[in-house]
Amino acid sequence: MITLAVETSCDETALALYDDERGPVGDLILSQAKVHSPFGGVVPELSAREHTKNLLPLLESLVKDTSFDLRDIDFVSFTLTPGLILSLVVGVSFAKAVAYTYGKPLVPVHHLEGHIYSVFLEKPVEYPFLALIVSGGHTDLFLVEEFGRYTFLGGTLDDAAGESYDKVAKMLGLGYPGGPVIDRLAREGKPIYNLPRPLMDSDDLNFSFSGLKTAVMNLIKKEKDFKVEDVAASFQEAVVEILVEKSFRAVEATGVKRLTVVGGVSANSRLREEFSRRAEKLGVELHIPPPRLSTDNALMIAYAGIQRFSRGIVAPLEVNAQPNIPLEEFGRLWT
Repeated sequence: MITLAVETSCDETALALYDDERGPVGDLILSQAKVHSPFGGVVPELSAREHTKNLLPLLESLVKDTSFDLRDIDFVSFTLTPGLILSLVVGVSFAKAVAYTYGKPLVPVHHLEGHIYSVFLEKPVEYPFLALIVSGGHTDLFLVEEFGRYTFLGGTLDDAAGESYDKVAKMLGLGYPGGPVIDRLAREGKPIYNLPRPLMDSDDLNFSFSGLKTAVMNLIKKEKDFKVEDVAASFQEAVVEILVEKSFRAVEATGVKRLTVVGGVSANSRLREEFSRRAEKLGVELHIPPPRLSTDNALMIAYAGIQRFSRGIVAPLEVNAQPNIPLEEFGRLWT
């Protein structure tokens, strides 16, 4: 069973061909970082324009690189939700056009579901397991009981972790995206500043990063001779501590000792280090995808699409992009 997968939820244009027996056939990602960098964040209209401009050339490159005949795909999988609505509309329209042209079924995938199953591209995880999804747009904890059955445990009440990285990077004049550059600078600095850890004393599993971001802004205004590396290290240490602490509280609360950490921020070196240390100490089975699969990509959409298609889930050609269907609801709707 072979699928062509389309991912355009934000600012990466991604296509992949995936065979459920052989694995990846081809995989291409076109980043828009340079386009959005002058603005310090993603501009939705520019993102949609870039997707529109690049999808067909990217498909032509994928076919050329793999020498694959698109008539041999079994179905087209695509990100239906959530994401920037203009970007999603472009991707969904493209997927529908390919499906119509070749007479193939359409299979909708939830973007967060794709991230959860990115770890399965390397090694399947036994159910049930916990999933921390941490990216530029999401910071959420789920209990995954089986494919399509997701229970929301907690999420951010304001900024996502990755979003706070981008905003702090903008404050420090480091450009976009902020995650990689703060990670790099933090390794050269020391976490000498005492920054807040919002909601750490609360009993729930929710997150908050807005107050931390504001504390960094106030620190920059107050300290005239600060080292950027030390601010980066202090900020990153706070974010990682919050994510690690809340995730292992979820392990304790549920009794589930299998944890996956996925999404763009899971590529962060300090996060990987601390999650690995805590998991080993507590005897928790930890799964984090390689950095290449942590960020938005079409292979994860393909894998989730294969799971959906094998369960008989298809969408009509009239299906439309949706900006934000909750993962739990999506699991109930598309079963």
